[in-house]
Amino acid sequence: MNAKPGSKAAAPQPNAAAKLHAPLARLLRPLVRLCIRSGMTFPALAQLLRELFVNVAEHDFALEGKEQTDSRVSLLTGIHRKEVARLRGAGAPVHEAPAAVSLTSAVIARWLAAPEFTDAKGEPLALPRTAEDDAPSFEQLVASVTKDVRPRAVLDEWIDRKLVTINEKDEIELVEAAFVPSGEDDGKWHYLGRNLHDHIAAAAQNVSEGPRFLERAVHYNNISPKLARRLEARSRELAMDALKTANREANRALAKDKGGDARWNFGIYIYSEESDEEGEGGKKGAGS
Repeated sequence: MNAKPGSKAAAPQPNAAAKLHAPLARLLRPLVRLCIRSGMTFPALAQLLRELFVNVAEHDFALEGKEQTDSRVSLLTGIHRKEVARLRGAGAPVHEAPAAVSLTSAVIARWLAAPEFTDAKGEPLALPRTAEDDAPSFEQLVASVTKDVRPRAVLDEWIDRKLVTINEKDEIELVEAAFVPSGEDDGKWHYLGRNLHDHIAAAAQNVSEGPRFLERAVHYNNISPKLARRLEARSRELAMDALKTANREANRALAKDKGGDARWNFGIYIYSEESDEEGEGGKKGAGS
C-alpha cells in the first residue's frame, strides 16, 4: 500500500494543531540534535521547511479540478504570497536511492533470501568467486540481480567497505547480516531519510482518518541498565529473524509479480536509554 494523504483527506480534527505541538516537539528533538551535530544551522533548516511547506501544499493539497493558486498555498502554509510565488515549482528534495546503495541492497537482499544462496537454516552461504554447472557463486549472485556491473567490481568495493571477507578457502562471506551503512558511507543518509519518512508517514496516517498501518512498540520504564542491555540484545535477535523471514517471502513473491508503481517497507527499530522521559515513571510495560 502506498498511502499519500492529500486534498481528499478528511478535514482537520478540532484543535489538532494544538494537540500536535507536544508530540512534534518530542519527535523533532533528536533531529535537531542531529542537525546541530552535523552543522546544519537553524536558518538552513528553516529554509528547507519553508520549501517543503510550499511543495506539499502545492501538490498534496490541491483541490480536484481546480488550479492551485499562490493565495491558497499561502493560506494553507502561513507563508507570504510573494515568497510562495518564488518557491513554487522549485521541487522537493530527491527521494531516489543512490545507484550504489540500491544495487548493494538488492544483491545482499537476494543473498539473504534466495534458497540457492542460503543454507538449511536460512543463513547466507560462503560463496566461491566462480563455479561451474550453475553451482552458487558470487559471480552468479551478482549476475542474478544485474548484468550491468561486473561481479569483480562489486567484490572489490565490498571488500573495501568491509561488507564481506575472504576466508581460508578463498570463499566470500557476508559480514553484515543486513546492509547497515556506517562510517562515511553516504548510504546511511539515504536510509535515515527513507526509514524515518516511512515510520512517520505510518504514524501520521494512524492519527488521521483512513486505513491504519501497523506501528507499535513494546516499552518498559524504570528498569536497570543491565536488563535494558539484555532486552536490547534479545530484541535484536527477534528483529533480525523477522526481517529475514519477511525478506525471504518477498523475494519468493517477486518471481510471480507483474510489477507496478507501488512500494513496501517493513522496518523495525530498537531504542533504549538510561534516563526516562518525565511523566513515564513506574516500572511498567506496554505495547503501543
